[in-house]
Amino acid sequence: MKPIRALAACLLLAAAPAAAAEIGDDGLHKPTWLRETFKDLREDLAEANAQDKRLLILVEQRGCIYCAEMHEKVFPDPEIDALIRDGYFVVQMNLFGDVEVTDFDGTALSEKDMAVRWGVMFTPTMIFLPEEVPADKTAAQAAVAMMPGAFGKGTTSALLTWVRAHGYENGEHFQKFLARELERKD
Repeated sequence: MKPIRALAACLLLAAAPAAAAEIGDDGLHKPTWLRETFKDLREDLAEANAQDKRLLILVEQRGCIYCAEMHEKVFPDPEIDALIRDGYFVVQMNLFGDVEVTDFDGTALSEKDMAVRWGVMFTPTMIFLPEEVPADKTAAQAAVAMMPGAFGKGTTSALLTWVRAHGYENGEHFQKFLARELERKD
């Protein structure tokens, strides 16, 4: 009887999603797939491209219940975790932070001032960048998609898939892609 219980416990643990990310000194979640960089987006994009990944900027804030929702229920999902690890180079920004960020056009501002420059008002906000960004563009101007707010697993998975596959280039609106993906998974 004991071997069966042990096997059942192992199967339950294997099927369970990964635990939520730890909280850093800045009050933000710190998943293991997050990249620590100097926040020079030109360098971050070059590194993402060298690893055949897409650059994703994740803007969050301390105490954000929607950020916590994403980190506790959505990002740990095995499918979403794999999509992020395999396809994205993720740089975190603090909506009210003071760390300097250098935009693609060379402008250097604190995280909080850069968020204002980009028009980020909600957390979390996911900013997806193309593989090439002209030197005269900001991250917000160059973004192929921006997702403000917390969404469920289906929407998040679909967006990660759509961006990675360049779905924005074929003329199909993300909402149509999402509807098809959700229908396919049902």
